Amino acid sequence: MGCNTVSEEFVLSIGRDALYTTLLVAGPLLLLSLLVGLIISIFQATTQIQEQTLAFVPKILAVFLGLMIFGPWMLQIMQEFTVGLIYMMPKVLQ
Repeated sequence: MGCNTVSEEFVLSIGRDALYTTLLVAGPLLLLSLLVGLIISIFQATTQIQEQTLAFVPKILAVFLGLMIFGPWMLQIMQEFTVGLIYMMPKVLQ
């Protein structure tokens, strides 16, 4: 067996792809939660209702709904990334 070396550019490209995949997968749910939180905050400011559960429960429901809507797409993105990593293994193991 010889010494296995992986180039720095190869490792950086895998890291960049992993960060990009993470942003793609988490982005829609984070934006949805942010939007619901902003709407609830505006509602609380105008009505002067300062109930903590009023902000918490709608965010959970919005994220759950977002998972139902975006879930298949998110799974496809993660699957494509994983398959890409598996196809890169022979290059790493050479």
